[in-house]
Amino acid sequence: MELREQTSARVGLTAMVCAALLRFWSMGAAGEIAALLLPPQAAAFHACIETGRLVRFSPSDGAFSPDFAESPPAVTLTPEIPDPPAEPEVLNTSGVSVDIPALLRQPLSWQLRGERPTVLILHTHTTESYTNQGDYVPTSAWRTLDTGFNMLSIGARVAQKLTEAGIPTVQDRSFHDYPSYNGSYVDARESIQAFLDQYPTVKLVLDLHRDASDGTGGQLRTLADVQGRDCAQLMVVLGTNHKHFRENLALALKLHALLDAAAPGIMRPLQLRPQRFNQDLSPGGLLIEVGAAGNTHDEALLAADQLADAIIALADGVQ
Repeated sequence: MELREQTSARVGLTAMVCAALLRFWSMGAAGEIAALLLPPQAAAFHACIETGRLVRFSPSDGAFSPDFAESPPAVTLTPEIPDPPAEPEVLNTSGVSVDIPALLRQPLSWQLRGERPTVLILHTHTTESYTNQGDYVPTSAWRTLDTGFNMLSIGARVAQKLTEAGIPTVQDRSFHDYPSYNGSYVDARESIQAFLDQYPTVKLVLDLHRDASDGTGGQLRTLADVQGRDCAQLMVVLGTNHKHFRENLALALKLHALLDAAAPGIMRPLQLRPQRFNQDLSPGGLLIEVGAAGNTHDEALLAADQLADAIIALADGVQ
């Protein structure tokens, strides 16, 4: 009898809870509950899930504001390659007005060839990796400490090609997002400044990343065709909250247009954001997403080759 009473009580309690939830939902309480799960709390939760480490975002830090997103909302990309546009497509969410045609025509006065380093390559999120085909040991989903498959391998490929072309290049091989993901940009900033102090001849600072989720629970695979081979796409992300951003944008537009002319469809729309991404430290600072987590490592390496070729083509400046 006692067991039967306990069972009845549990059933009754369950029915009451379900009824209450349905009532709350009908009163619009679902929106209030969902609001509690929005950034920055959700950002910290997802970062913890991805990295396996606690992440605490500071609301006072612009890079981790509730509106911050390193990459734009992903779209479904298809193998059909559109004709290259007359000028690069720009998605401007910065709130800053820019004259794209004028900046595209602005001369690029630099010389990347020489004796001292003129290019610095780094990776704020060093452990980012690509679809694992059994070739590396992950530290967490789509991340690894294996330097042969994380972003260090992509930067090394670009650095090798630039160096072989007579462009002295240095690569920061620090792990800025490990063991703690929190503060990656702060840690990377210290490294960038140290390299710039050591090599004042640096004119181009490349922060190479890879994109991630497509927003539906899957991993985005960007796709372009390069001479019949599957290639990851590239995307330039520029912060506007600093004095150098128009100079950086003029460079980014030329690089974007050159890449899309050489390999039509390789470029995703250029992103203008209201953050800095450490690009305020010097003119020539660019954040470039090399593919996404859904791409293979080989597809990302092919995209890195295209990026290096475009930089080499701009090595002597553009008038």
